[in-house]
Amino acid sequence: MNRAITTKFPLGGWGGAYGRLLALLAFTSFPGWSQSAELIQQIAGLMSQSPSGKAGQRFAHAKGIVCQGAFEASPEAASISRAAHFRGGSVPVTVRFSDGASDAAVADTSPDAAPQGMAIRFMVGRGTDIVAISHNGFIVGTGEEFLALLKAQAATDPSKPHPWPIEGFIGSHPHALKFVQDLKAIPASFVQESFYANNAFRFIDSKGKVQAGRYQIVPAGGSQYLDDRAVKSKSPDFLREELRARLAGGPVKFRLILQLAGLGDRTSDGSVVWPDDRKKIELGVITISSVVADNAAAERDLAFDPIRLTDGIELSDDPLPVLRSAVYAISVAHRRSK
Repeated sequence: MNRAITTKFPLGGWGGAYGRLLALLAFTSFPGWSQSAELIQQIAGLMSQSPSGKAGQRFAHAKGIVCQGAFEASPEAASISRAAHFRGGSVPVTVRFSDGASDAAVADTSPDAAPQGMAIRFMVGRGTDIVAISHNGFIVGTGEEFLALLKAQAATDPSKPHPWPIEGFIGSHPHALKFVQDLKAIPASFVQESFYANNAFRFIDSKGKVQAGRYQIVPAGGSQYLDDRAVKSKSPDFLREELRARLAGGPVKFRLILQLAGLGDRTSDGSVVWPDDRKKIELGVITISSVVADNAAAERDLAFDPIRLTDGIELSDDPLPVLRSAVYAISVAHRRSK
């Protein structure tokens, strides 16, 4: 098994107030699924034992940089959703790029920094968020599987003979195996990487028509990755350094795309990748203009939430957004109590 199996596979950003969400989610039901507070607590308990959790930081995606910019919707966006930020005009955005590791000291050049993350808040109304990673397809599809993954990681002792518990888990979960095998290339820049919000949401237009889709965020200038020789020449913080230098020379752009579910495509499992030939809608352009002035304060205070939605966008039958939100809530309460 390759090096990535011992990585702390991340969920990403935020939730909300710990007590409020646990009360809400003690037994939250949507069509076809439910989440229990016990499952949430077990996942959060294991993630809190990561290096970043112990240090009072984000349980995962601990190392990041916060930027600001604007979103301009395409003419097609309003035909998909009545959401306010798809109606046209410039909407301010806050964007956080991150390494995927659960250790804020991870080197950007380390394989354990993958997958990189991109979280976006559209500053309209109370705001609405997208939380994405640099891999098409999440590592597992359910909270129970994610808990089993964390338990396998915790039980793995590299000093002991193979097979390790984590190897057994990865070997018995094909989507997790693909996830691990794909985590090889290190991007040349945060803005030369594509990102995928692997959970499906329901998009409602002005007439009430509903379509399921998943976000994809694609750099306007294309993707670029480093070979082994180039990686060795980079500093441990090169991704943040490169982004600061690049933005000092001018803004960068991403295309926000919605991949629509086709007939028979599963919306309940974010580890299942939909075929690439499914219809895609250009929702608009995200322009990132600068790094926020006080990045340390923004890193401390900012909290993204995959279920922070707005009218025109709803949860699907995918169980992970609500579970992620609850775990992020515990992470936020944990780090703000330090």
